[in-house]
Amino acid sequence: MLALPALASSRRILVPMTDGPFYPARAWRERWSDWDADLTRVERNGQMLVARGEHLGLEAVVADTKGRLIDSAEVEIWQCDAMAVYRHPRQPTEPGRFDEGFQGFGATRSNGQGALRLRTIKPVPYPGRTPHIHVKLRHASFGELTSQLFIAGDAGNGRDFLWRQVDAADRPALEMALQPAPADSGLRWLARHALVVPA
Repeated sequence: MLALPALASSRRILVPMTDGPFYPARAWRERWSDWDADLTRVERNGQMLVARGEHLGLEAVVADTKGRLIDSAEVEIWQCDAMAVYRHPRQPTEPGRFDEGFQGFGATRSNGQGALRLRTIKPVPYPGRTPHIHVKLRHASFGELTSQLFIAGDAGNGRDFLWRQVDAADRPALEMALQPAPADSGLRWLARHALVVPA
């Protein structure tokens, strides 16, 4: 894992946000066998389906405002697919109305250096919203924190009602800077981000 930019200088916590209307409740998720850290591949009936969209490698470090790295933090993400549809009981389930190759939600834990990796797609606009990824973190040291990650510099951010509510000084904690991924990675983009939680 590469060094994470500006962790020591930022120390701004993720701005708390609600789960939103499409958080996939654990009881519903447990009907699915696949909700690992790779949201871009789904096994169905012995076939491996691959997500549409531009694949994104998200590397993160969970640390608190004092710079302590958090081991074994549970990190969940969820987002809409390339067709702007979430995996949720209230969303379409008919073939052709959503991307069957996209898992929609995933989870992992940070290691002893606070580091974690997730594979997903570059988020797309959802009706009324700028592209974003929901993130929920849990650990005994800070409890539970839900927020969202936005694409740095995306033209839709300024029109997004949640983004506009965030103080300008707190926005860098929510902005993922996307970089082109190496050609041999199977990814289109890489993002490396500090997930800063209360001490």
